[in-house]
Amino acid sequence: RPDLGRRLDAESRERLTARPAVPVDVLFVIADGLSATAVNSHAGALVRATLPQLDPSLRIGPVAIVEGGRVAIADEIGGILGAGLAALLIGERPGLSAADSLGVYLTWQPSPGTVDAARNCLSNIHPAGLPILSAAEGLANLLHAAWRHRMTGVALGRRLATDASARIGQGG
Repeated sequence: RPDLGRRLDAESRERLTARPAVPVDVLFVIADGLSATAVNSHAGALVRATLPQLDPSLRIGPVAIVEGGRVAIADEIGGILGAGLAALLIGERPGLSAADSLGVYLTWQPSPGTVDAARNCLSNIHPAGLPILSAAEGLANLLHAAWRHRMTGVALGRRLATDASARIGQGG
């Protein structure tokens, strides 16, 4: 029942809403999704490699760990905590050669009902795909761009493409 992985159960929701209200700029959510192996193998290393690359003025929220979660679970958690950005690290569908592939979905101002076009994704994170250090650099760059432009998803992709075109047009 994937629909159940998109919403918190009542007890978890109550625990989050009972937390003191503390501003959160970036929230990391870890969900096993379709591969607990991927999360167990790579999620902690990716968060540890990403954090030192972030602007120290960003307020990093508590890491939320979700069993049986799907991408949209970060919307509810981020909405409850009032996060500016949510980065969901999730186990991807195991493929023919990668049972340990991790994906990251980044969402600006997450809240229930966020559409997929409002997210950015890094995928295929595992030793034979996108290595952890490269993924951490890409994630940090996406987090910085999302924070600077106050958006994610298709809108951020268009903004970054426009910025790149402008730099090329200026000879840089």
